[in-house]
Amino acid sequence: MPLLREVVDSYMRGVPGLKEHCDRCLRTERWGGSVVLMVVDAAFTSIGLNYFTAVVPKVEEFSKRFVERGEIKSLKDLARASMRRLRTVWGNKRSWSIAREIASYLSTLSDDDREALRAWAGKASLENWREDPVGRIKGVGLITFQYLRMMGGVDTVMPDKIVKRVINEILVKAGLKPVSNDMEFIRKAEEVALACGYRPIELCWMTWLIQPEGRLMRIEKYSNILSKI
Repeated sequence: MPLLREVVDSYMRGVPGLKEHCDRCLRTERWGGSVVLMVVDAAFTSIGLNYFTAVVPKVEEFSKRFVERGEIKSLKDLARASMRRLRTVWGNKRSWSIAREIASYLSTLSDDDREALRAWAGKASLENWREDPVGRIKGVGLITFQYLRMMGGVDTVMPDKIVKRVINEILVKAGLKPVSNDMEFIRKAEEVALACGYRPIELCWMTWLIQPEGRLMRIEKYSNILSKI
């Protein structure tokens, strides 16, 4: 493992302050602790647009239009929200269907949104994700399922294309075989993180934040908004 750890360490040195962002995610405190915004974030992210330039600004707009004005204060409110009104912020109907169905299910678990998300995440099984009430929602794939689990306090990784590309690059540099299957990849990434002294979520977030945008890495370019997301 010495070579693998050296390679992972070299990547991790590029993301100072990473632990704080991951801690906040695992405490279910992203977006000021608003689970409504976390669910909307996950639903918007599910269609694959640039997170920082497309998703974040629209989640902020939704927050200003609906959450801060008190129109949508809880998951129950989101589940009942008008599709027509919601689409004035984000036009993709599928995203809102995902958000409302996730909100509808989670709101049955507890009147406290944070407790609802954490209760679901704590019991949700990766191996049986397709049979999970959230996993069965049309449009919720394994990546969105894992993203929600992470925001619900589960230390794991998402098998999205950036995460897979960077972690497989690390494996190859360390003389190991890359992993293509999503389920095997998640287990391998968790194993690598723990073997190298990191949490799986830290390995996952690192892959996003070291991506270059223009002349800067994302961790630098978006440093002003990282503290809230």
